[in-house]
Amino acid sequence: MAYSGDPILIEDLLFRPVHSLIDQSLHSRMGATTTNGDGFGIGWYGDGPAPALFKCIEPAWNERNLQEISRQIRTPLMFAHVRASTGTPVQRSNCHPFRHGNWLWMHNGALRGFSEMKRDLAMAVDPSLYSQIEGSTDSETLFFLALTFGLTDDPLTAVARAVGYVEDVGARHGVENPVQATIATTDGVSVWIFRYSTEQQTRSLFFSTAIAKVRALHPEVEALHGLGDETRFVVSEPLRDLEGAWNEVPESYAAVIRPGEDEIRPFQPVSPVR
Repeated sequence: MAYSGDPILIEDLLFRPVHSLIDQSLHSRMGATTTNGDGFGIGWYGDGPAPALFKCIEPAWNERNLQEISRQIRTPLMFAHVRASTGTPVQRSNCHPFRHGNWLWMHNGALRGFSEMKRDLAMAVDPSLYSQIEGSTDSETLFFLALTFGLTDDPLTAVARAVGYVEDVGARHGVENPVQATIATTDGVSVWIFRYSTEQQTRSLFFSTAIAKVRALHPEVEALHGLGDETRFVVSEPLRDLEGAWNEVPESYAAVIRPGEDEIRPFQPVSPVR
């Protein structure tokens, strides 16, 4: 999940909603697996020059330190992720979100055939960035490909080029439907989200309706009255069932979420030039 808005206690984001991310780690309704217990991570922006990270290989529902810090930290922008490994080791460096400078990155899904494609994908990462890869996941490799292709300058084009490159490598290795991805990335101000898979059957992704509209629809929900008008949520599964509160990102679409008007547009991978 991603949150952007007025500073808020992390506890209010992770633990209080009816179908919170902690609940989803045990009882996912829309994910590939019901349980996501192979670690978790949160990344948040505060007073420092770069976002902070807290990651652990324990299940999110069973980590008391997460409960402790979430009661004390307020943030205007947070990423949180619960992990179900697709084959790479359960270790801290493989937990999302991933960080580079002021950027955070999360990926839900998989690069199929990653073991066959890994060498070619890694060789495409800019040499100046390669040494900063800490883990062994397909998700972090995709992040560093996007950085290589210009994520910090033009996120939409960079992700399109990274996904296109993976599909091209997959085709050369005979991998069927190599990309399954919902992605969120941020520079601490804007949040970019993507929903795309080669097979056009992508995992779920939702963004919240403008809070003022949701308040008008559901004035009885007290939690809504404590949220600022610029509040935005991005989730794999709605945090609670409220009619009109959630919008599904269409298949093969991307969106930019920032203060003011959000932007949503079709997403198409860009194949490498030969």
